[in-house]
Amino acid sequence: MIQASSLELRQHKKLVTVWSITFLILFPVLITFGLLMRMKQGEVLNIGHDTFYALMTLHGLGMAGVLFSIAWAALFYLIGTRYARLNIKVGYFIYFLVLIGTVELVIASLIGKFGAGWYLLYPLPFKGANWASWATGLSIIALIVLGVAWLIGSLHVVYALSNKYGSFYKLMGWNYLGKKEPEQKLPSIVLITTASLVPAILSFLAGAVFLVMNLMQQFEPTLAFDPLLLKNLVFFFGHTLVNVTMYLGVAWVYALLPEYTKREWGVNKVVVLSWNGTFIFIMFAYFHHLYMDFAQPLGLHYAGQLASYFSAIPATVVTMFGVIVQFYHSKMKWSIIPMTFLIGMAGWAIGGFAAVVDSTISINKILHNTLWVPAHFHTYMLLGIVLFIFGFLFYLAYCNSEERNDPKPGFGFWTFVVGAFGFVLMFYLGGMNSVPRRYSDYVAIESGNVHHTGALLAKIAAVFVGIILIGLFTMYGSLFVKLLKPSKANS
Repeated sequence: MIQASSLELRQHKKLVTVWSITFLILFPVLITFGLLMRMKQGEVLNIGHDTFYALMTLHGLGMAGVLFSIAWAALFYLIGTRYARLNIKVGYFIYFLVLIGTVELVIASLIGKFGAGWYLLYPLPFKGANWASWATGLSIIALIVLGVAWLIGSLHVVYALSNKYGSFYKLMGWNYLGKKEPEQKLPSIVLITTASLVPAILSFLAGAVFLVMNLMQQFEPTLAFDPLLLKNLVFFFGHTLVNVTMYLGVAWVYALLPEYTKREWGVNKVVVLSWNGTFIFIMFAYFHHLYMDFAQPLGLHYAGQLASYFSAIPATVVTMFGVIVQFYHSKMKWSIIPMTFLIGMAGWAIGGFAAVVDSTISINKILHNTLWVPAHFHTYMLLGIVLFIFGFLFYLAYCNSEERNDPKPGFGFWTFVVGAFGFVLMFYLGGMNSVPRRYSDYVAIESGNVHHTGALLAKIAAVFVGIILIGLFTMYGSLFVKLLKPSKANS
């Protein structure tokens, strides 16, 4: 570990606070977009189909981007104050690039009505679109700006860790697999960060290829590319981004939870093998999104199912076992921070299990185009990574044990959790009743009771979104005051 000076601590605290406040502002706005979508599907609110799909696009892209950005910022803070020296100017540069890309996306979606979804499935953005051509171009440029920001940020963190701990061989913990104990201990957060950010870097490069090809198409409409190639590129980019976001949150659980349980959570052979397995499987699991593309080589479908299964086992099982060991008979004084980590792990496991179910080929052909898919990723995002993020934010905002003396965060937390579980349950029930995803409403569906069931579940889901927002703003009452109040940084 490094000894950060008081000046460095203040600089890192200021930077991560800027990121945190931005997240806290954008997060409920993006939730509100989701609320409007469910109200439209529930036939409570009458908005145009073009508005629905613009909101769907901004909600999906916005949530994925905002959650990855704050996860990276939290990691930047923890790494920079404890494990390796990071350049604060790079952190601010990344922030402003992300801000620029976000503003561009908002303009393209809310003003230009860009509604192609986060996946921009080629040639959808260019053929049969009912939005302005400039909105497509601006969205592509926005995603390029965001991708460049995340690529630079990830490279900077990995480079700093390699300077501190040595080669990729050591960063991945391969020296733990020998008979001798390594002279320099590798912190678990460093191992997980490396195993997560390196695949992320590769996915950003794939995303860059995809976006540049789309930008070329924008300027030269006569060009034509292989749609299946572009679909592989965009799903490798998007699927990996979402998974890496989750793993970054898990990384700081490894680092911060021992401060409450007073038990070491270090690196050993089992932890190394599990996260090296995740490092490999994470890059191939996205194939399960292409089961319906029958032109895809058959072997890749089998690879997608195997990788989806195996990617869920090593890190998840080892981490869950580690969490149990951390909590068991630890005599820890419970507070909101370890509770967010514990419930977040449960959300990760539940959503991950639902994802594995959907990744099974025989089941996928039934569930994949239903609400089961948003059910599983909303579970591990809303009840997984979001709770990890709030655990970090409370850790950042409160000093020592003072969070136990403030009842508001606890009430807000449990209200949020109840609302979130109710919300995702409506998605699961919708998937089990064949309610399709990506539909702005279900009026024209005459099959069985899909129309009635889908609309009813959407109405109930909207009520649970209201409960989520109540819990969220209750927690905000404490977080904003503490984050904006000058205090000693946790280090």
